[in-house]
Amino acid sequence: MWETLQAFRWRDALDILLLAGVIYWVLFTFKGTRAAQMLLGVLLLGGATLAARRYELFGTSWVLENFWAYWVLALIVLFQPELRRALAQVGHSRLLQGVLGGSHREQGHVVDDVVQAADSLAAKRIGALMVLERTTGLRHYAELGVPLDALISSDLLESLFHPYSPLHDGAVFIHGTRVVAAGCFLPLSRNLELGRKLGTRHRAALGLSEETDAVVLVVSEESSRISLAVGGQMESPLDRTVLHRRLTDLLAGGGVPARASFVDGLIRRWGSEKKAARHGPA
Repeated sequence: MWETLQAFRWRDALDILLLAGVIYWVLFTFKGTRAAQMLLGVLLLGGATLAARRYELFGTSWVLENFWAYWVLALIVLFQPELRRALAQVGHSRLLQGVLGGSHREQGHVVDDVVQAADSLAAKRIGALMVLERTTGLRHYAELGVPLDALISSDLLESLFHPYSPLHDGAVFIHGTRVVAAGCFLPLSRNLELGRKLGTRHRAALGLSEETDAVVLVVSEESSRISLAVGGQMESPLDRTVLHRRLTDLLAGGGVPARASFVDGLIRRWGSEKKAARHGPA
């Protein structure tokens, strides 16, 4: 026993950890799929092979051993869909995407889908509230809604905000290329200078942007105006071209508003209206 421990090298520990990680990844990938049942069947065949050899069941042992001679091809055929999905997940890992530049392509697809959905919802005068996560984690906000974990698409976003959808009255959270939750409630802005010019959606968008670095897109149901809340400021109105450029810049790492905020304009106009009402017409 002591000799075995003395002969144990750090490479052996690394070998065990790698093998354990691969086994765990395979089991996690196959969990909840039909492949899990087939994997159990393969394990039973392996146990039957050992039992047949142990009890000298020569016919059964011959059949099973001939099967294992072609076990590589058999496993590839049996687990073809699962292996294809697992290899696709490896290819979509953040490390490889960063090396190969795939993250930029995925980001472009996300921006395209969000812009298309916002433009379509604005044309139909359907209100919407979309939260695009950046560096600050938003899990505790997303947990207040209904979990989805669906691949993002413009059709999905439009259907979620359809007036007859049970999830239309709330925010949609987007993490990477996936819609993680819908029907979420956001904290309202505590800025007392806003007055009553902004609706609940805009106040909620500003409230979240004041507390996090998220990019919050708002589609107004009354005016069909598209706005972006970033860093406690509102940029509005935005057309399709400007919206696409701003989202691309913001998700790529930028964040400074390129124009005077909509809120500042509203505050100035609100102040001038109060001043005119107090002093009367000139």
